[in-house]
Amino acid sequence: PGRGEEPGGRTAADPSSLSTVPVFVFPPTLEFYAEDQSSHKQVLTLYNPFPRVLRYKVLSTAPLRYTVIDAEGLVRPNSCIDIVTRHRDIRARHFGTTDRFRVEVWEEGGGRGVIGRKDIPATLHPTKPEPRERAARDTTAWRPPAHLFSMRQGVQRPLSPGLFSLYVLVGLIALLVLMLPLHGDPRSLLHENLHVSVVQKLVAAYVLGLLTMVFLQA
Repeated sequence: PGRGEEPGGRTAADPSSLSTVPVFVFPPTLEFYAEDQSSHKQVLTLYNPFPRVLRYKVLSTAPLRYTVIDAEGLVRPNSCIDIVTRHRDIRARHFGTTDRFRVEVWEEGGGRGVIGRKDIPATLHPTKPEPRERAARDTTAWRPPAHLFSMRQGVQRPLSPGLFSLYVLVGLIALLVLMLPLHGDPRSLLHENLHVSVVQKLVAAYVLGLLTMVFLQA
């Protein structure tokens, strides 16, 4: 084939194929606590907002310490899948050790190799932090809108009914955008004006994530 072409006459710039893509995995970190057996099993949720089926694989820097259920598989378009991870080496010598999971994705049948990856830190702690310590650590990593907190007393204020309704409305709109078909999807029965782009879906997913954090903090 000539330059910029692939076997079969398809150009490398074919818009129907995915190039490098972000990987949407939640939560962004895993925290295990030795004294809390319920925390020894954690769930990673992998979301695919794209019009193509994605194949994924989960790697680890310490594979002997963890069991990963469904470490490889497929994620259908506009769908998500839960990946269960279990820490199986709860010993004191591993306290404070941070391992990493790497989630790699590639287009099913695309033959182009990995098109996206994301690392998820996983840390083993001896005990679960007190609620105040955990809140202080969480607010250091992410600071919610100032109107949610009393700056004078440092205590959390409840959301007003009007603001809560606005957040719920925005969240529903973002969820609706994620459910709409992408531009050029031939399987969709909706009018073209109701189709959205990949960028719009990414923005909607980002807004929905921020609202989730606001509701958790509230």
